[in-house]
Amino acid sequence: MTHRVDDMPLPVWLPESGSGPGIVLIQEIFGLDGYLRGVAEKLAALGYVVAVPELFHRFQPGWVGEHDEAGIAKSMEVVGNLDFPLAVQDVVASVEYLRGLPEVTGGVGVFGFCLGGTLAYSAAVADGPDTAVSFYGSGVPDQIGALDQVSCPIQFIFGTEDAFITGYQKVADAVPSHEGAEIHLEAAGHAFLNHLGPWYDKDAADRAWDQSVKFLTRTLPA
Repeated sequence: MTHRVDDMPLPVWLPESGSGPGIVLIQEIFGLDGYLRGVAEKLAALGYVVAVPELFHRFQPGWVGEHDEAGIAKSMEVVGNLDFPLAVQDVVASVEYLRGLPEVTGGVGVFGFCLGGTLAYSAAVADGPDTAVSFYGSGVPDQIGALDQVSCPIQFIFGTEDAFITGYQKVADAVPSHEGAEIHLEAAGHAFLNHLGPWYDKDAADRAWDQSVKFLTRTLPA
């Protein structure tokens, strides 16, 4: 079912029970592709009401990118049009929209990958989701000075072999002194959870997913 927040499409997945806590799931550069739909379905199966804001709706509505070399290049070109502060506002608006849905019982968290991992962190800095999971957000290390503005539990996950995010140690250094923050590192490359992408690492993906589910179970129980 697709809802709308102003002009932005917001597809929503309901758990089998029909209600539960909310999660705003935030895309990579590839849009709402088969991988992200699969993640939404997995989170709904855990008991969450899941919404995916279409972040490129202002300039490339309906964008779905391929995961081969040409598709990655095209997706990078598309994401170059993104107004990041507006995208943060879209995520925050999606959180607030979920809070108002009758199907959402309990809190609302944010959960993002790559671009979405940065946006999940930025939304936690800007506003108050009830929990946040940030998978390999490329913008997180340079913005980690704002961690003291995050009031909800937050989990960061990075691959230590990530050629695109070499500053994850900044996050690892900041986390211990911030209550409610944790970090999980895997010896894997970028976007290692995405089974459609070139850097997929099944063992690392399974371990990291398990960590994120345990974190959600503690901080946003369904």
